[in-house]
Amino acid sequence: MSDSTAGELRAEQLDDFDRRILAIYQYDTRVTGESIGQAVGLSAAAVQRRLKRLRERGVIAKEEAQLDAKALGLPTTCIVGVDLEYERNQHVDAFKRQMREHPNVQQCYYVTGSLDFVLVVVARSLQEYEDFTREALMGHSNVRSFTTLVSMDTVKSGYALPLSDSTSRPQP
Repeated sequence: MSDSTAGELRAEQLDDFDRRILAIYQYDTRVTGESIGQAVGLSAAAVQRRLKRLRERGVIAKEEAQLDAKALGLPTTCIVGVDLEYERNQHVDAFKRQMREHPNVQQCYYVTGSLDFVLVVVARSLQEYEDFTREALMGHSNVRSFTTLVSMDTVKSGYALPLSDSTSRPQP
């Protein structure tokens, strides 16, 4: 591959079969190769070979379970905008590291605009969220300010990407 490293697979190098396989697989990694194969017109073995290649090339970055936060006693979700005092590389990297390691931080985005970071934080209660803010934000010497939005309802959550022309979820 000329323009990419050996482990990467660029979007234009994916064929229609790869996209159709991924469009199904991203919603349920337990679906069988046989079911996917029937839906896309390939054998189960061909689907498995393609999935293996997509994993090796980093197109499938991670396969993990999506747990129900409310069912596990974490009904409070807050979206938090964070403004840092100092934005030198070492300061930004230190904040990234702390957010990666904090168990309540479900997602962390380094963003452009009036904020430096946007976090998705889950907690057992508003009190636990306040404890998080005291420890991770107010207790962080580089946090200038933060703003919290408390989610009233999760309307959509997930990582599925638009891979096909269809606007509906593909069926295996």
